[in-house]
Amino acid sequence: MEISELLQIVVDENASDLHLTVGKPPVLRVDGRLESLDVDVLTPDKTEVYVKSITSEEHLKNIQELGGTDFGFAYGNLARFRVSVYKQKGFYGITLRLIPNTILGLEEIGLPTSMKDLLFRPRGLVLVTGPTGSGKTTTLASMVDTINKERDAHIITIEDPIEYYHEHKKGLVTQREIGVDVPSFTEALRRGLRQDPDVMLVGEMRDLETMEAAITAAETGHLVFATLHTTGAARTVDRIIDAFPPTQQEQIRAQLASSILAVISQLLLAKTNQKGRVAAFEIMVSTPSIQNLIRENKTFRITSDIQTGAKYGMKTLDAWLFDLYSKGLISYADTVTKAQDPEQLIHKIKNLDR
Repeated sequence: MEISELLQIVVDENASDLHLTVGKPPVLRVDGRLESLDVDVLTPDKTEVYVKSITSEEHLKNIQELGGTDFGFAYGNLARFRVSVYKQKGFYGITLRLIPNTILGLEEIGLPTSMKDLLFRPRGLVLVTGPTGSGKTTTLASMVDTINKERDAHIITIEDPIEYYHEHKKGLVTQREIGVDVPSFTEALRRGLRQDPDVMLVGEMRDLETMEAAITAAETGHLVFATLHTTGAARTVDRIIDAFPPTQQEQIRAQLASSILAVISQLLLAKTNQKGRVAAFEIMVSTPSIQNLIRENKTFRITSDIQTGAKYGMKTLDAWLFDLYSKGLISYADTVTKAQDPEQLIHKIKNLDR
């Protein structure tokens, strides 16, 4: 099969990923599950042909020197793909992540309408967190698109690679790609502050310097969106603070307390008895009480504030999972294995089943 035929199957099946690896037929990930195509096993030569058909000379050089490379490319007008090419056992391998051309609205993603208020705040830090493949990029793209449609704001996105393309609407969107337009997230943030931004999106807070730059940008009058590979609000705050040396942690706690607006933690789960996946969220919105907990290093109490913060739009991940399960949308196994406090959730489910 030609690479274009494989990409068409990904689009037709609405698969999230395509894996091409030697010794196995092409494999799709559909609704979180791996499915092999009923075609021949890939040989080293065929896999290399696939790699060279979509990879530039510069990226091929990166593979030879670094063992792998990442980039984005468009499949006609149908979709974009985020591509990771790598070496394994001396052979090429490829993973392609489908990025649909249409950007979903906040309600289509499943976020409550109260979250829209965050997009009109003049400054502060909004963190979208979750494991790889949990839909963070889609959520951020939806937020950027909403701002772009409804605010006359200059939005700078810093991505590696650029995934969703944004056209200028009511807002002005500047999209910068790491390794193409700018060498690093930290440099892009530092330079970006001089480019008259209202909103900045940081694709990933990978290191201490990027975290520091993002927090500073949020403090100095910009609305900043960023992602982390954490689950839950308390763990997210701890992860940022723990990245700094002990001598700086008190200062960072104070900066975070004053700048953080919300932490939106998310997972994607397979629906039961039907195709597709559904998102489960944990939502923490900054309140004076939560600011104090961050400042005083009492993040372990954040979850109880979220439990009692429904009037602010807050909800724990376990409460969200319970709601999805009680509506018959997700399985018992997913509900329990993804929970922060499985024992308490099992007890709630037993009461529900009575």
